[in-house]
Amino acid sequence: MRATAPLNPFEELMSRAQSLTDGDTREQIVSALFQTSQAICRESVHYTKQKKHDETEKLDRVLTSKIWGFPIMLAMLAIVIYITVAGANVPSSMLANFFNWLEGYIGLAFQQLHAPDWLYGILVLGLYRGTAWVVSVMLPPMAIFFPIFALLENYGYLPRVAFNMDRLFKKSGAHGKQSLTMAMGFGCNAAAIMSTRIIESPRERMLAILTNNFVPCNGRWPTLILLASLFMAAGYTGGWKTFVTAGVVVAMVLFGIIVTLTVSWILSKTALRGVPTHYTLELPPYRRPKIWDTIIRATLDKSVYVLKRAVAVAAPAGVLTWILANIHIGDTTILTYITDWLDPFARELGLDGYILMAFILGLPANEIVLPILLMGYLSTGALTEVDDLHSLKQIFLDHGWTWLTALNMMLFSLLHYPCGTTLINIYKETKSKKWTLLAFLIPTSIAIAVTFLTTHIVQWFDLL
Repeated sequence: MRATAPLNPFEELMSRAQSLTDGDTREQIVSALFQTSQAICRESVHYTKQKKHDETEKLDRVLTSKIWGFPIMLAMLAIVIYITVAGANVPSSMLANFFNWLEGYIGLAFQQLHAPDWLYGILVLGLYRGTAWVVSVMLPPMAIFFPIFALLENYGYLPRVAFNMDRLFKKSGAHGKQSLTMAMGFGCNAAAIMSTRIIESPRERMLAILTNNFVPCNGRWPTLILLASLFMAAGYTGGWKTFVTAGVVVAMVLFGIIVTLTVSWILSKTALRGVPTHYTLELPPYRRPKIWDTIIRATLDKSVYVLKRAVAVAAPAGVLTWILANIHIGDTTILTYITDWLDPFARELGLDGYILMAFILGLPANEIVLPILLMGYLSTGALTEVDDLHSLKQIFLDHGWTWLTALNMMLFSLLHYPCGTTLINIYKETKSKKWTLLAFLIPTSIAIAVTFLTTHIVQWFDLL
């Protein structure tokens, strides 16, 4: 047996340096540093409220454990969505009834002024009803979801979520802080793009920017919740209906997270190669949240701000949709020409031309996709009353919808390109047309591929 020549000091040093680039070795070094500093801290630091410190450590052993951390996260998400779905129904109906009542008086005013029909159509059937839909459907869920999310953040739980998600993001080649930007995306993807500044590495920041769109923002929550309630939970009533709706929405969120991690991994092995940097996170102690201050701040700062932005976009989009649906070229409206041209491609995705048209016209903001779709489905191009969910479902059924259509629209809504505001923010943050275009093309390609495969797999196995 031939003896191996010993390494000279320089070669031995290089060998050790190369071994330190291994992720497990670097993780062991960080872990050893933390354990050493913790041991020194225990010997030299004395807490005046030792009981509170011990309670924090006990909770962290459960909430950040490898066994219970993720199930608790999923349960917490399900509870938040369940409360949002259950709590939003009544105020949504009340707001819709109010807007419908107010529309009657607006109509009388137009009659008294002898206003022309086209002006009434644009201002009331287009602008007013589109805006009323956005307010009545979006405001109640946001007024519930954002404060609850803010309370969890104020309590100190969200940093634990980031700690748990760090393991997954590290394996996908991304940074643990991306979990924080992803959480921000639940409220607004445009704001989440700006929050990626907390990631120091340019490579990992770009990963976060390109994959942030795969979590549902406030504009997509109403679509997911409404379609899950109308089609996926159609056979249930009462509390079970809300439970099934929440379960379907949670499944959509999980699928979005899986897509985020998968795309991050693919990009980290191709266009954005590199070694993940360390994420050192100091977990803050749990603290009693200031409930009313947090609720008021979350409602005013987030809900009202997002609603104002949605209304500002929904109003002109409603007008544009009414115009397209009421201007005829020959015997056919412009809207019909557009939808007929899009229909063959849309059918391959399990959708139809009206749905694809709604997503295209809804580029400025995801909040207006459903109002545009409903306006397109109705022969007059006017938005239907929003207080009767049965009539809404009947409109969908009359246009050939099945549970597969609803599923594909939910998937396309979850995965498709970012809204116009988000794309603008991506360009401002990256200063690159190439990366902005990729931020548009990557999710759009995935949305097309997923809906295409879903449709043809269901048709192949004849599951309809």
